[in-house]
Amino acid sequence: MATRRYLDQRLRLNLLRAVDAIETHRSLLKASAALGLSQPALSKNLQELEETLQLRVFERHSRGVTPTHAGAAVIGAARRILAELRRLDEELDLLSRPGGGTVALGALPVAAAGVLPGVLTLLKVSHPDLSVRLHQGRTEELLPLLASGEIDLIVGRLYAPPMPDGFEREALWTEPISILARKEHPLFAVGRVTIDELRRYDLVLPTVTQRVGQEIEMLLAALGLAPTASLRSSSYGFIREMLHGTDLISIMPRLMMAGDLVRGTLGIVPLPIAAPDRQAGLIMPRGRSLPPAGQAFVCCLRSYVADLAERGIADTITGGNSVRTRSNRTTPRGPN
Repeated sequence: MATRRYLDQRLRLNLLRAVDAIETHRSLLKASAALGLSQPALSKNLQELEETLQLRVFERHSRGVTPTHAGAAVIGAARRILAELRRLDEELDLLSRPGGGTVALGALPVAAAGVLPGVLTLLKVSHPDLSVRLHQGRTEELLPLLASGEIDLIVGRLYAPPMPDGFEREALWTEPISILARKEHPLFAVGRVTIDELRRYDLVLPTVTQRVGQEIEMLLAALGLAPTASLRSSSYGFIREMLHGTDLISIMPRLMMAGDLVRGTLGIVPLPIAAPDRQAGLIMPRGRSLPPAGQAFVCCLRSYVADLAERGIADTITGGNSVRTRSNRTTPRGPN
């Protein structure tokens, strides 16, 4: 008969924080620095945890640590417990400070750079006491955080899962791969932009995740544009400066530069071929309601996306269908 561990009586929260940090950094040295502990103190915590659990949580090796099979279960439980305590902390804050609260967001890179600044500006104006905790990453990095409750929802490009999972996906807008250029670019003076016209201008391309990069390469190939001589950069600031200051053009998800499109300093060059829609929106766990702060964020997101559609920058999605607003506008108008 297995010996009872009495974890509800013996397991201390600092041990859960320790195992979470060690898994995150895969190094006792880095985890101890993140927690503000000495490495011997963290090693002692890990030893206490493993003695309490009566199992090994991590395997040590020369390059750091990796969780054991049992350790993976412990790490998942630790993160769920810590997430629930954070949620309780936020709910208590909300009770003591009506109108406050915290929303924990997961954001894919394109959404974080393009859509979120405008949404969070609206949120700050309409709910000044709300706090935002932002995690940026790829879908496969954010889904475990969503499952454990560390984040409330994910915003960004929606990819079909390889198999059914426990998440709800709601498409709100499309963010097709587009050609962007400064508002005064000679291409906007051309009656009908052809592929030959596009070939006259050099490219500055973003260094993005593999999936987005493949979609950009597919459009380049369809247009017959050679990317070999292009500038490439992972800095959105650098790309913005090159677009605003030169006749370079860029190919990227158009909402990566949503702020500049709204301000009217950049424009969307009409494509001579059709580009596939790229649906984006929300990923949320089934059976777990959003906290009030999360609901306020979603409300502001819908409002901001509707404004982008009104300006001709994005297409909204209603009931699974893309809704085009003023689709004949090729250059978005600036703010009112």
